[in-house]
Amino acid sequence: MIARFKDLCIDAADAHRLGAFWAANLDADLVDTGDGDTRIDPRATATKAESIWVNTVPEPRTGKTRVHLDLRLAEPEPAALLAASARLVREPDAEINWWVLADPEGNQFCAFPPREGTRPGVFELVVDSADPAAQAGWWAGVVGGRVATTEEGAASVVGAAGFPWDHWVFDPVPERKTVKNRMHWDVDLTGPVPTALIAAGATLLREPTDTTRWWVLADPEGNEFCAFPSRPNQ
Repeated sequence: MIARFKDLCIDAADAHRLGAFWAANLDADLVDTGDGDTRIDPRATATKAESIWVNTVPEPRTGKTRVHLDLRLAEPEPAALLAASARLVREPDAEINWWVLADPEGNQFCAFPPREGTRPGVFELVVDSADPAAQAGWWAGVVGGRVATTEEGAASVVGAAGFPWDHWVFDPVPERKTVKNRMHWDVDLTGPVPTALIAAGATLLREPTDTTRWWVLADPEGNEFCAFPSRPNQ
């Protein structure tokens, strides 16, 4: 293990509007960070890793969202989400038993009906992948855990250090990544610099600056993520 999962970030044209949507639907507090961004802090949380940062960016969303959240509903149908300005993309049918929705900025996510023994809210982080087993294996090498695969070709990282939800899934898709992801995750390094990450196959995209203390990197399929230096008592 050379890093641990830290948190999740979403790009937004309007961080306050998008943050308010997600906070309302995740039973969370919306925190104004004072720099144009917001943070979603779920009230019933066991770890800070469940917080989601919403970052203002100048560029609009283009293309399909390759990283998305899966939510467990509190009610049998997503009426509350639709009333809160989510858009219905696809209903359950012969192939799927969940709803595909889009948030106010067009980012798609999936909503699953309630299940006994589970709580409402986020339960999966899903990443589109050309080679799910290889991607899950790479990330398991970075953040620990083991790889679980399905007959459908998906692969998951189970037991990743710091990961706050039930499943981190890499889902097979035919198309390759071509544009910047609107959602990314951050990691905390176990050391002061990302040398081991780069040696493992990450690509360095940007070094820390006078105003940022993190590195921007990409995994083997080009998914951007930020790496923060180790902190005392981490």
